[in-house]
Amino acid sequence: MATMPLLLFLTVFIVLLAGYPVAFSLAGTALGFALIGTLTGTFDPSFLEAIPNRLYGIMINETLIAVPLFVFMGVMLERSKVAEQLLDTMALLFGPLRGGLGISVMIVGMLLAASTGIVGATVVTMGLLSLPTMMKRGYDPKVATGTICASGTLGQIIPPSIVLVLLGDVMSSAYQQAQLNMGMYSPDTVSVGDLFIGALLPGLLLVCLYILYIVGVAVFRPDAVPPIPEEERDAIDRRQLMIRTLKILVPPLFLIVAVLGSIIGGLATPTEAASVGAMGAILLAAGQRKLNLAILREVMRSTTLVTSMVFLILIGASVFSLVFRGFGGDEVVQEILGNLPGGVFGAVFVVMLMMFLLGFILDFIEITFVIVPIVGPILLAMDLNPVWLGVMIALNLQTSFLTPPFGFSLFYLRGVAPPEITTMHIYRGVMPFIVIQVVTLGLLAVWPQLATWLPKLVYG
Repeated sequence: MATMPLLLFLTVFIVLLAGYPVAFSLAGTALGFALIGTLTGTFDPSFLEAIPNRLYGIMINETLIAVPLFVFMGVMLERSKVAEQLLDTMALLFGPLRGGLGISVMIVGMLLAASTGIVGATVVTMGLLSLPTMMKRGYDPKVATGTICASGTLGQIIPPSIVLVLLGDVMSSAYQQAQLNMGMYSPDTVSVGDLFIGALLPGLLLVCLYILYIVGVAVFRPDAVPPIPEEERDAIDRRQLMIRTLKILVPPLFLIVAVLGSIIGGLATPTEAASVGAMGAILLAAGQRKLNLAILREVMRSTTLVTSMVFLILIGASVFSLVFRGFGGDEVVQEILGNLPGGVFGAVFVVMLMMFLLGFILDFIEITFVIVPIVGPILLAMDLNPVWLGVMIALNLQTSFLTPPFGFSLFYLRGVAPPEITTMHIYRGVMPFIVIQVVTLGLLAVWPQLATWLPKLVYG
């Protein structure tokens, strides 16, 4: 009986490594094991009667409505060339400084992360727009590729992130289940808004450390990050540049502040704020005369594809977790984590290590929907703060996305990089940023207040 949930887990990963679609792998393997368990008397088929209720719960979950809206907002901003204009303007603004172009890429990456929340889209966009420019300016390929990969993964942690929306919904359910298991029948709640606000300071700290590293490269290795040529600097009209900066930078900043500000101020739920963001993205594209019927059709199609993928995986993961619990898998995991040396620290460390390794082969959506519902209630029952744990998971997955040889961000950039950029350039380029990620994780582990202070200040 105790081996069945572990065999189910192992079989799912073998099927996934074989290349089968994630949603069908999760649901199909789980149903296959349920059939075997029913025939051998190790599984109660009445567990499967809960599937319709679970699917209906997904359909009426108001928080998840934010997913297509935030995806629409990000795709619309991407298609309306906002990123291209931002990068050109910031490059002119910081270009006269050594490392200025790298700082520009990092700032634009942060703004794109806050606008799109989709790692793949940000890395590909920044790779296509900034990598040729950085190489033309004489940047070290390692610094250039590392900067682009690191800035692209900020979509994992900078709110409003799709990762945080999905993770917040799952953490909310896990937190309530943990409290019910502990006999607390009036449980506290944690929302997506809590996770947004909790991730804000760690995300900004990470951006500051990234920029500090680029400044350090400019000081100690000036030839690796040269400024733009002097003749180009002299040709820049400072007054015109400031006007252009305000014109290009203010609208997307206003949109981001409107979305996050409405959540932090308690004026809107994340779902309502997402609708504000989607509408704002349409107005922004229309104001720049980048909106037409063809672009709108393309944005709608992309949004539908991404949203369908997310919800199909969520349905498959719901079936998987139901069968996993039917075999007593949650009790097996609880026993394993409870018997680890080091107590709470040992349990958190092992779970984080497991998620880090799984991040090489699974996307954040699968990890959020499959792993967190299993381990979340167990860890939260150990009196861990749910906001802190959620931000730790998001940062951990972001680190995994950057780490060679399987980091998703590296594959995204490799796909759009010119032939002269080798895979080793990318691998070596991200190493300093991985160190920064690990340092940030360590700081958050030592000082949980980095994630918990702001939500307490805002919501009491």
